[in-house]
Amino acid sequence: MTIHPKLQARARLATPLGEMTAAATAAGLAGLWFDGQAHHPGPLSVPEDAGQHWLQATQAALDAYFNGAPDPLRGLLLDLHGTAFQQAVWQALQALPRGATSTYGRIASAAGSPAAVRAAGAAIGRNPVSILVPCHRVLGQDGSLTGYAGGLHRKQALLVTEGVLLA
Repeated sequence: MTIHPKLQARARLATPLGEMTAAATAAGLAGLWFDGQAHHPGPLSVPEDAGQHWLQATQAALDAYFNGAPDPLRGLLLDLHGTAFQQAVWQALQALPRGATSTYGRIASAAGSPAAVRAAGAAIGRNPVSILVPCHRVLGQDGSLTGYAGGLHRKQALLVTEGVLLA
């Protein structure tokens, strides 16, 4: 995982599914990871500052999400660091509304590369902002639960929180 080069602050945030580390630049939220998840960047060499604007806004967005808000990102700017294709995939994920699901193939198509299903899967797996860039809404072609960097138990819990009925 490439760490955003302009990180300024980090904070530990509480969620019903466990503690998370959030990191922000002056321009917005740059990372949000569950402890121990795949692609977690490990210790960040930026100051802890839970009072930083974007980190406070992130805690508010998480609280809104777990309280059922349809658009918890309202007012929260993201400053994501990735390739042009990763950015396109992450944009496609952000277009998925609460309670909706998609497949890796549909996300690849939405990102402008319908044949790049595996590459889309890799970009989804490296999503630096868990929950709020909703990679948990991507299912296998047959509707099955497939990989989630934060663990399948969390993916299932997030989908249930959103009212998604799983087979």
